[in-house]
Amino acid sequence: MKNIPLYEVRQISTLKDMLESSAELYGNETAFLVKTEEGGPYKPITFRQYYNDVNALGTALISLGLSGKRVAVISENRYEWTVAYLAVVNGTGVVVPLDKDLPVGEIKNLLLRSKADAVFYSDGKKNEVESIADELPNLKYLISMDAEESTGKVLSYRVLVNKGYELINSGDRSFLDAKIDREAMSILLFTSGTTDKAKAVMLSHKNVCSNLMDMCSMLYIDEKDVFLLVLPLHHTYACTCGFLCQIYRGSTIAFCEGLRHIAKNLKESKTTILLGVPLILEAMYKRIWDQASKDPKVLRKLKLGLKISRILRMAGIDIRKKLFRPIHENFGGAMRLFISGGAAIDPKVVQGFQDFGIHCVQGYGLTECSPIIALNRDVDYRNNAAGLPLPNVQVKIHDPNEEGIGEIIAKGPNIMLGYYENEELTRETIVNGWFHTGDLGYIDEDGFLYITGRKKNVIVTKNGKNIYPEEIEALLNRSPYIAESMVYGRENEVEGDIEVAAEIYPDMEKIKETLGTENPTEEQVYKLIEEEVYKVNKMLVLYKYVRHIEIRETEFEKTTSKKIIRKYNKQ
Repeated sequence: MKNIPLYEVRQISTLKDMLESSAELYGNETAFLVKTEEGGPYKPITFRQYYNDVNALGTALISLGLSGKRVAVISENRYEWTVAYLAVVNGTGVVVPLDKDLPVGEIKNLLLRSKADAVFYSDGKKNEVESIADELPNLKYLISMDAEESTGKVLSYRVLVNKGYELINSGDRSFLDAKIDREAMSILLFTSGTTDKAKAVMLSHKNVCSNLMDMCSMLYIDEKDVFLLVLPLHHTYACTCGFLCQIYRGSTIAFCEGLRHIAKNLKESKTTILLGVPLILEAMYKRIWDQASKDPKVLRKLKLGLKISRILRMAGIDIRKKLFRPIHENFGGAMRLFISGGAAIDPKVVQGFQDFGIHCVQGYGLTECSPIIALNRDVDYRNNAAGLPLPNVQVKIHDPNEEGIGEIIAKGPNIMLGYYENEELTRETIVNGWFHTGDLGYIDEDGFLYITGRKKNVIVTKNGKNIYPEEIEALLNRSPYIAESMVYGRENEVEGDIEVAAEIYPDMEKIKETLGTENPTEEQVYKLIEEEVYKVNKMLVLYKYVRHIEIRETEFEKTTSKKIIRKYNKQ
């Protein structure tokens, strides 16, 4: 399978060049589907209109004296966010995307750290941003995406865009002709680290453009595709793969109104590709089976359909779209591909969607890598692998153990410039051009990369055995009775060795349903979870057995990217 040719992609050197060529190629095609009122219809915005809006806003920003300055953007996903992003990077200065879910103290801290001269924000963040503005000496402009008029220090996005159009019409080419240094920092991103304070990652046009070309040469995406944008744009994964990639390939981006509206928005937009995280895709897959389980006849029909489909496909006949029409219709009727990233997805879910006739692939990356390092192709994939390295990215296993597992390191044009104002950490992380990911894994004989866990999470027993908590957590989380789990090592006081323990947050709805009671006792819940842990232990080698469990009553604390914060140090 290694010799399957890559898809041809057009060369782009900067995001400015990318937007210009896309406006030429796809001018009157729909770039965005937006809603001007809650629950209203989607309205199209063309590539030409988007290009003009970016140029107008960029011109207005330069007229404010923001050339070469840092400009932050903080809001929910919306059209104005995307215009602001490219209006800054394509000729104004450095864009600083911020997480809208951060508490006000952290927003202030990141605006200070980034030395932002201006900040775009929506009404949803108005109180937080305006309340700290006077404490930020560097901050000259507050730009409201929703204000009708400019008042004092607060400028209106709409007024600025109109001003930009006037300036361009009167011959102002300051933004249109702005030169881009493709190797300089143009994007400053704060990572949502699960333990340390946010690291500031510096990315260039070269980093992101190389990543766009590489990943589009591996997965086929074109102007007929519609993406529903569900993930927050301040994350590099959503930004590169769910926004910039679509502008590059001529696809349409539909804004999702919120997680509760996914099914409705999929139908309204006729989405063909959904970019998600395991949490979303696994919940969707679970819902299919939960719905079917409510009616024994439907469940039998679904299981029979899967058997028939497998037999027919062995004979080269594919009728999955017809056999599983209700499932396809639930996803809007046009869905062809799910892309999962951000964390490892259960391979059974990937296979399950494929069995229903919707291809599903996962990729792997980090903010520091713009973000993709490896990706499963639509024509060459392993459901339990992170993927194949991108064409221009080298991936190696550093210092592998006897099982071939070691730290994943990568080298290529997508690797960040470094950590902002932290040369020491940069030197520790990028050694001779190789970026040390902190993730552990191995590469198989076909070149596929597999992730086994985070280096800092590994449990090491007294006799030197390595245990990867993520591997055990993935198995535990497959249980219908376990919502979340966290595996850690603790000292067994009797034997003096390190043993595996698990903290578990149960799915009480499922437990109540199974036990047939609204008020199960602590003993009943513990017994049920204990049985599930016993089943998982049967799948593991002896030294990996979970020997101790704790049941918790609340969800684990998480980062804004929904990763569990591992605060414990129970070893």
